[in-house]
Amino acid sequence: MIMPRTRVEKDFLGEKELPAEALYGINTFRSLENFPSTGRTIGDAPELVKAMAIVKQAAARANMEIGALPADRGQAIYDAAEEIRAGEHNANLVVDVLDGTGGTALNMNFNEVIANLAAIRSGRPIGEYTFVHPNDHVNLGQSTNDAFPTAINLAIFLASEATADNVLRVAEAFAEKKQKYAKLLRLGRTCLQDAQPMTLGQAFGGYEAVLRRHAGLLARLRDDFLTVPLGGTAIGTGLGMRAGYKEAVFHHLSALMGAEVRPTADPFDGMQNTDSYARLSAELRNTANTLWKICNDLIILSSGPAGGIGEITLPAVQAGSSIMPGKVNPVVAMSMCTAALAITGNDTAIALGCQQGLLEIGAYDILVCDRLLDSIALLTCRAAMFTDRCVRSLVANEERSWQNLLASSALATALVPKLGYSTVSRLVHETLDQGRSFVDVVVEQGYLSHEDIRSTLYTAAVDPTGVHL
Repeated sequence: MIMPRTRVEKDFLGEKELPAEALYGINTFRSLENFPSTGRTIGDAPELVKAMAIVKQAAARANMEIGALPADRGQAIYDAAEEIRAGEHNANLVVDVLDGTGGTALNMNFNEVIANLAAIRSGRPIGEYTFVHPNDHVNLGQSTNDAFPTAINLAIFLASEATADNVLRVAEAFAEKKQKYAKLLRLGRTCLQDAQPMTLGQAFGGYEAVLRRHAGLLARLRDDFLTVPLGGTAIGTGLGMRAGYKEAVFHHLSALMGAEVRPTADPFDGMQNTDSYARLSAELRNTANTLWKICNDLIILSSGPAGGIGEITLPAVQAGSSIMPGKVNPVVAMSMCTAALAITGNDTAIALGCQQGLLEIGAYDILVCDRLLDSIALLTCRAAMFTDRCVRSLVANEERSWQNLLASSALATALVPKLGYSTVSRLVHETLDQGRSFVDVVVEQGYLSHEDIRSTLYTAAVDPTGVHL
């Protein structure tokens, strides 16, 4: 017997032929027709798949508990969603990540797949919705407008589990380098020009401090995403929800998530506003930009090895050129910079998507979700890579640092209290005009002996009030 290759489903627009074995239905199929694919679907977003499945499971359990859904139907929905949650049906979650339906097609994609899995389990053909209907049963007590934003929040919570910790690991790696190079003198620079003496440990301590601050902010923001708008249904009124459903659904959501999930204090706020997404995105961007700045510092300090600053050496992880033998590039640091560029672009899209919500819903949540999950993944992955393949293995070139410091005018500021700004400025310019080191000129003119140089430089770096010349 030859099995049919298509099946027919019907909606208010008419009939459509769908692939016979497709677990999705006509609502999903219309989205596929209307919106050309980016090549990425919701099935490619594992945290969103898991979160949306959890929402459907919690709703099924809640509706069973309050008597709104017969046990056999509710359990069939729960079991089907469990398979989706495990990633078994991603190939049928086909709505594009930039679908233009405000999330409706995405929600219906889940509803239809769940309903068809329930049909198969009950011995019915795919597309036969008399046992479990995508709207009447799977979507009972919900709207796309509360179910999808709830899933976004939970997906963000799941996806960002390691984000703050990975940023903290970068900070801890710099803390180790701070201790190791606490006494290594180097030339501090402002506007890429010679400035004052400092230690390499001090520079690394600055990196440690800012990254600890970012990690703390990211950890605190993550908890906000356990506050969700489920129960608001379409616009915040809760119309379509049965008595007792909201309390029950949050109980089951919390149990499935293994963390307390809370309803928004004002359901209309929960439906209308997406500032939490913009706030997290901004902090992801800020953290990425800090790492970008740090990586740029490391790239500059490692430049050379002969024609640049060369005060640190970054680990060699691969060849740097297909034509120049032996060339090694700071590719790990550059990869972190590349991710920061992408995260900055994502933040712009997210800010605009949040700003453009109209009246009672955020119409561009699917874009916001896609870009936020991308930023979280980029920062989480690249922070770990930067720690393990760059920071932990970088080494300082002490002699190069010392020679660069001696060749500079870094002692100039320390001499100002004794000689005055004008005299020291004259010495600096004499040094430049003669092409000599500032230290040599100062020693030659009797202001400082060679024996005093290192101790004076170190004191100027770590205890500037103790400098007495």
